[in-house]
Amino acid sequence: MKYLKLFFIMLKIGLFTFGGGYAMIALLENEFVAKRKWLGSEEFADMVAVAESTPGPVAINSATYIGFKMGGVLGSAVATTAVCIPSFAIIYAISLFFNAFLEIKWVAAAFAGIRVCVVFLIFTAGVKMLIKMKKSLFNIIIFTATFLCMLLFSLFAISFSSVFYILISGALGLTVYLVKLARDRSKKDKNHDIY
Repeated sequence: MKYLKLFFIMLKIGLFTFGGGYAMIALLENEFVAKRKWLGSEEFADMVAVAESTPGPVAINSATYIGFKMGGVLGSAVATTAVCIPSFAIIYAISLFFNAFLEIKWVAAAFAGIRVCVVFLIFTAGVKMLIKMKKSLFNIIIFTATFLCMLLFSLFAISFSSVFYILISGALGLTVYLVKLARDRSKKDKNHDIY
């Protein structure tokens, strides 16, 4: 029953998500954090960071992570398959008559409306994650620096991949962690020497 429930939840999310993985983040959070409480807010934010940092689409990586969390390797396979089925079926059907499909005026109008909704979904997911983010000095500095860099690079049309933001932020986070670990060990050693 657990796998069946996971399959249908992921199938529903895959079916009603337009705009890729970032748009799916809001639906995943609503379903697994707010509604079912299968994941905590902090764990969800970590999952999004891992899904974004690893190769492959963020939607599939998120589904794989959630599936593994809920039911191990089999849960991971079930969730990933379920989230992929709607996209595969719809794209396959569209590809059969793609040119004729795009010429239908009501289809073009529907997709114009969907594009606006996708921007809102992505923005909402980002704001929710920002609100729930720990407000430590390090996090605020990383957020501000990344935001300013993205803004300036966009204004001056400088090409800089979002992958580099993730890699640099990850490297800085690891560096801060290692420095803190070294300090803690040296304090421990000093206290040990005193006694």
